[in-house]
Amino acid sequence: MSEYAGMGGGEGGRPMARYIRHACAFCTLLLAALLVNAARVQLVQAGDYTGNPANRRAAIARYQQPRGDILVGGKPVTGSVDTHEQLRYERAYADGPLYAPVTGFASQSYGTTFLEHAEDGVLSGSDPMLAPLPLWNDVTRSLNPGGDVVTTLNRAAQEAAYRGLGGRKGAVAAIEPATGRILALVTSPSYDPALLSGNGAAAASAWARLNGDPDKPMLNRAVRQTYPPGSTFKVVTAAAALDAGVITDLDARTDSPDPYRLPGTRTRLTNEADGCADTSLRDAFEWSCNTVFAKLGVDVGVPAMKATAEAFGFNDSGVRVPFPVAPSTFDSHVDKAQLALSSIGQYNTRATPLQMAMVAAAVADDGRLHTPYLVERTTRHGGETVSGSGTHPVRQVMHPYTAEQLKELMTGVVREGTGTRAAIPGAVVGGKTGTAQHGVGNTGLPYAWFLSWAQDRDAVEPAVAVAVVVEDASADRGEISGGGDAAPIARDVMRAVLGR
Repeated sequence: MSEYAGMGGGEGGRPMARYIRHACAFCTLLLAALLVNAARVQLVQAGDYTGNPANRRAAIARYQQPRGDILVGGKPVTGSVDTHEQLRYERAYADGPLYAPVTGFASQSYGTTFLEHAEDGVLSGSDPMLAPLPLWNDVTRSLNPGGDVVTTLNRAAQEAAYRGLGGRKGAVAAIEPATGRILALVTSPSYDPALLSGNGAAAASAWARLNGDPDKPMLNRAVRQTYPPGSTFKVVTAAAALDAGVITDLDARTDSPDPYRLPGTRTRLTNEADGCADTSLRDAFEWSCNTVFAKLGVDVGVPAMKATAEAFGFNDSGVRVPFPVAPSTFDSHVDKAQLALSSIGQYNTRATPLQMAMVAAAVADDGRLHTPYLVERTTRHGGETVSGSGTHPVRQVMHPYTAEQLKELMTGVVREGTGTRAAIPGAVVGGKTGTAQHGVGNTGLPYAWFLSWAQDRDAVEPAVAVAVVVEDASADRGEISGGGDAAPIARDVMRAVLGR
């Protein structure tokens, strides 16, 4: 009986073992498929899920820790406020309107702009460079503490520019000529970025109000608005004429009639100042004679004018500081009459205040133009440097001797020309006034411009180059507007940098 039972158990056990093996293999296959699918979701499709608007985990994680800070003069001008809500930390700003053109805003509803956008990886803690180990963030799927962004701004210069504009529409840009460090970047009117930080009704109301304001307080006029530069562009025209050899003697009389008939037209160009007929380049520069510079531009010709303008930075759409800068333009598809107007900063010639500060900086630094930049370095939360400013391209815009001649011309403007209100006792100051006409039939109030640079008398090199534009200039006469409305603002910024 036991023998037959043993034989039956053996015959039935073999199929059972086979079924178990098949079941194990099938379970293994299912497990492998599950692992492959999990890997596909976690690795291949992770970006799609993370970017899905319905997925709030990324946003919740982003605002679960304080954001890093933007620093000016070693002190933060930003902060984070704990709301104890799901999106826990909101952005805060110290002196928000003063630094808005630099910081931009970081909003839970409307995203980020300017440095808050360009340096978001560092500030939010998502930049891999902040990780303690390579690939740490990829493995842990976590954020590091937000890092800090150290700017190049000079706090005193920024405050002087903002105070000088006094709420009038306009902008100021200041650069250190020898390095390209941006010392001031101000726009007016401005706004407080903290109004947009949250995601509630108050932020939505502020967003609608700011976007509907005809004065455009969120427009960064220093880097995103281009203006006709008016007579300040005569610095570029003079550089082209001197480099091309069209002018070889600053004091020689020029063959420049007053009025000057634009080539191929019956239009006669006149001057605000007297005595411009056939005057020297020195006198024409000091008193900003339109007729002399319009004719100089025609004599230099389109190719050389275009080459000089582009050497200064015009027509370059790739400028970043690190956020993008609107390209300044010099139109090369022009006839001689249009070239004449372009050469005095009218027609299609347009420039940002930062671009015109670059023009002044190139003159101040012996014809060399250093690419402007706004971020000195980025650091971890504890202060350890993550990245420095790096090397910045330098190009020779004009012959060094041409730059020396332009410095001589610009100091004459401040000493005895239209820019005397920019003078600083104990310092060497060069400048150029400008008034740009605009509007239908030039009926709008003129834009007042002033370009300048300054250095202490015993200093080796200039410390600062400044460009100021005031949109609602009150003067009704040529160069008085730039000299009266914009020059004092530039003077105060230069004094702040010089420590006066």
